[in-house]
Amino acid sequence: MDAADFDRACGYTGDSPALLEAFEAIRRNGIAHARQDHIRRKAVIDELKHSEILFLAAIGPALSAEEALEDAARFIACWRNMPRWRQERRLTDLIRAKQQRLVARYFRRYGHLLWACEAEKRFA
Repeated sequence: MDAADFDRACGYTGDSPALLEAFEAIRRNGIAHARQDHIRRKAVIDELKHSEILFLAAIGPALSAEEALEDAARFIACWRNMPRWRQERRLTDLIRAKQQRLVARYFRRYGHLLWACEAEKRFA
């Protein structure tokens, strides 16, 4: 998506150079922020790829990826229904639940394949 498409997608149809420049700055900032988030998420996953024991410790007390996903979804839904003051106090728990959800989704899809390859390397 280039700058002109982004402007139109945001609902702007004018041709003010200042506003077009502002939209471009917003788009670039959004891309940079998304890249930083991706690198941070990838680092977390890369740390846990080495063994299943690290993954299980990260999702604890859940015993499987499915259970961790259920726990995270339950907490996120509960958090959304909390009063604002309680949401602010439990923000760190929300961040942990979202990270747990990310880790559990990744390893639910790819964990068995990753650890099977690691086992082959060890015993080969």
